Amino acid sequence: MAATSPSSREEFVYMAKLAEQAERYDEMVELMEKVSSSSESEELSVEERNLLSVAYKNVIGARRASWRIVSSIEQKEESRGNEDHVTLIRDYRAKIESELSSICGGILKLLDSRLIPSAAAKDSKVFYLKMKGDYHRTLPTPSWLQLTRSDSDWLSISLFSTMRFSILLIALAISQNRHLMKQSLSWIL
Repeated sequence: MAATSPSSREEFVYMAKLAEQAERYDEMVELMEKVSSSSESEELSVEERNLLSVAYKNVIGARRASWRIVSSIEQKEESRGNEDHVTLIRDYRAKIESELSSICGGILKLLDSRLIPSAAAKDSKVFYLKMKGDYHRTLPTPSWLQLTRSDSDWLSISLFSTMRFSILLIALAISQNRHLMKQSLSWIL
């Protein structure tokens, strides 16, 4: 008997929950992307947007953990002077970085093209803007990659500042007062 693929929004959501239970997060991402594109004008429900968030968080989290492990091994091999291994490790790390960029790019595109524009409720818009900030922060850039390898203290400070700025932007997104927004941003910039 051939397996049937889901065809309706409800089936995609059910299959995404099943994929979550089975810890198959790449499939969960695909299913939730189908949910988000199943109705261009309809906003995701709270459950659907949480499933989307969990899917991407776990897919990115696994790659980030892999990147940290491989980077640590790379540093050890560099200190040992084992250039043959270092070359192989750098190629492997580049593959992981490419995956991170692709995944972050995918969710950022989905957020900008579909989710943020269709968000009618303020809590939805804030949720998506926070996601956008999180994935911009996660997006590997050459300076980020160098920084994470060389100065973890600076990265912690930068992460704290980014989180504080994200919280401020969320509060401002809820606020309708432009004067407050200008005043709040003036002390940051």
